[in-house]
Amino acid sequence: MKYVKFGRTGLDVSRICLGCMTYGVPERGAHPWTLNEEASRPLIRQAVEKGVNFFDTANAYSDGTSEEIVGRALKDFTRREETVIATKVFMRTRRGPNGAGLSRKAIMQEIDASLKRLGVEYVDLYQIHRWDYDTPVEETLEALHDVVKAGKALYIGASSMFAWQFSKALYTSRLNGWTEFVSMQNHLNLLMREEEREMLPLCRDQGVAVMPWSPLARGRLTRDWDETSQRQETDVFGGTLYRSSEDSDRQIVAEVARIAATRGVSRAQVAMAWLLQKDGVTTPIVGASKPQHLDDAFAAVDLVLDDGEIAALEAPYVPHQVAGFS
Repeated sequence: MKYVKFGRTGLDVSRICLGCMTYGVPERGAHPWTLNEEASRPLIRQAVEKGVNFFDTANAYSDGTSEEIVGRALKDFTRREETVIATKVFMRTRRGPNGAGLSRKAIMQEIDASLKRLGVEYVDLYQIHRWDYDTPVEETLEALHDVVKAGKALYIGASSMFAWQFSKALYTSRLNGWTEFVSMQNHLNLLMREEEREMLPLCRDQGVAVMPWSPLARGRLTRDWDETSQRQETDVFGGTLYRSSEDSDRQIVAEVARIAATRGVSRAQVAMAWLLQKDGVTTPIVGASKPQHLDDAFAAVDLVLDDGEIAALEAPYVPHQVAGFS
């Protein structure tokens, strides 16, 4: 495994981050396709043994059970000082007032709940899952600053939002002397490249780490266009992401298949290699429900596409409607 600095910080992270939304009690939360603890642990162990030190989850994944499963597994398979744990706050975790969002009250309640479920004293990266239009950004940023100063998180990060919002947050923190966001977790893959217009240049300019989610477009880049999977059929949120520009998307998927066949590698390796070579990308978040998914991700770290292959992959792309912000 290769390691890189996490943006402008001194933190070293693996080039692959294990996305842990896949791990959770299927009967709890909104993800019936998740793997239970027994099925999840071998995959988490495989990642650890291959050198992955970065693990990303969220308070709302599978009603909090993702954090519980991941926390127990990491305690058994690795040492805390060698592990970078990231989680998130914003999505609804309970009914009633203050059960979601980025108010000071919500943040202070949720960080303690996440730490308890994970079984740790601090998280390395605490991220806002989305932008909160109902809470002043100053309130959110000061609360996150206090979480860091209390030793409950080492760094803070953000996820899918508009570049002007992220810029506003960075500026506001700087203006007030508060802890700044060091990372952006955004929607970026061969079928969704809108982040290349504003967000990626902003992050490069500001030294912000970029950790894309859905690097394989919910598996669409790994199989023929008309094929499906259990997750694709039951993933309500995923079903909202790739509804436009099907003609160009089909061409991209076909080009991935062509290059993979020529190279003698899997389609997943080609799609992931493209993302890993994208200027400004630090560590893609890889979800894995089978050992082969991790094997492909690890192999992609060493797969170098040439300029012609990259051009062929990118040529069919047309502007897409932004998706994944809600």
